[in-house]
Amino acid sequence: MASNFQIVMFPWFAVGHMTPFLHFSNKLAEKGYSITFLLPNKAQKQLQHFNLHPHLITFHPLTIPHVDGLPDGAETASDVPISLNHLLVIALDRTRDQVEAIIKAKRPKIVFNDMAHWLPQITRPLGIKTIHYSAVCAAGIAIALVPARSFDKEKPLTEAELAVPPEGYPSNTVVLRSHEARALSFISLPFGEGINFFERITTSMNESDGLAIRTCREIEGTFCDYIAGQYNKKVLLTGPVLPEPTKISLEERWANWLGQFPPHSVVFCSFGSQYILEKDQFQELLLGFELTGLPFFIALKPPNGGGSTVEEAFPEGFEERIKGRGVVWGRWVQQLLILEHPSVGCFVNHCGFGSMWESLMSDCQIVLVPHLGDQILNTRLMADELKVAVEVEREENGWFSKESLCKAIKSAMEKDSEVGNIIRKNHAKSKETLVSPGFMTGYIDKFVQDMQELVMI
Repeated sequence: MASNFQIVMFPWFAVGHMTPFLHFSNKLAEKGYSITFLLPNKAQKQLQHFNLHPHLITFHPLTIPHVDGLPDGAETASDVPISLNHLLVIALDRTRDQVEAIIKAKRPKIVFNDMAHWLPQITRPLGIKTIHYSAVCAAGIAIALVPARSFDKEKPLTEAELAVPPEGYPSNTVVLRSHEARALSFISLPFGEGINFFERITTSMNESDGLAIRTCREIEGTFCDYIAGQYNKKVLLTGPVLPEPTKISLEERWANWLGQFPPHSVVFCSFGSQYILEKDQFQELLLGFELTGLPFFIALKPPNGGGSTVEEAFPEGFEERIKGRGVVWGRWVQQLLILEHPSVGCFVNHCGFGSMWESLMSDCQIVLVPHLGDQILNTRLMADELKVAVEVEREENGWFSKESLCKAIKSAMEKDSEVGNIIRKNHAKSKETLVSPGFMTGYIDKFVQDMQELVMI
């Protein structure tokens, strides 16, 4: 049946969304499903090396219309600051005619999406099912994007209201602090023409025929059940859907540099492809790493207001002081391969959902420095619910000091640290579950069965 089962994937135009959609597409292609993957033209080159089944997964580029206020040629979230994402989503909405033409030509059984709340209006009259696929944690959806979260469009939720979990929320530990609620306030901001983020996502989830989440019951079962009850829909789980192990080796210069240090001694830091620190925050971070006395490898984009290279933003004398034990790199690195290197013992990250799973699958201690709404919710899950990570303490303004960063890293890394031993034990237990034989394939097999049943309804 799979050979006659056409699927269309239409993710939000951000690497952190397109990539998990493509990893998921690879898993479905392994089962023989044919997939048309809609994406911006310039994203094809970025993603093509992740397409493991090009005979079954066909990239279909969309012409992204210009929207006033967007830089010329902007097509993905990597092309714009976060403050302009609300304009990029207008561009996504204006691809509707192109998307409708593709769906009518392909006649798929199912369309997966996460931001195009209008897709069911196209698919329903054609007898095609729509699944809202969330590549963010279930705990985050459950606290921010459910009908129980009362919302008046004319009166945005206050920070105090956002900090209170919605009725029936299944956790006493995944709760927001004031500065975290402030970061979550984006859900009430415009996200498109005449619609805010909350309305866009909840409309998509309400109108879709099914809900799917990139998670597993062992990690987020209670949250998935809560979401299913809120939307009165079955929630299909894909499991973590991690990329296949690569046959590529770690770049020789990094393998050689890391190889000079003892096992599990190096601290690796990366904050993903989109978030860019301000210069003062960037400098405080570097000074915090210097303060630990440990060898470190930091991969971050040059900060705002700090010049075009990371070196231009270094604190005075920093480069000389850390020579031989620290690297700060301003371009892309092979994150998974660095995490697998035996010298790396700690991963300091922003807790984006991809990094969250990568850190869980690693043998590294985990230290979290979230910046944006979903990262904060992922952090609450990792640090408070699962107790597999240490979160860096924040000041009232939401930022951290070099001392608090140093303290968090040391508490995770020092062998006689009580906190470090607790997270090491819990992390090892979680990883043991995730790597157990048949765990990943079991989720995909069950998902395929549920998907087939949904189509038959």
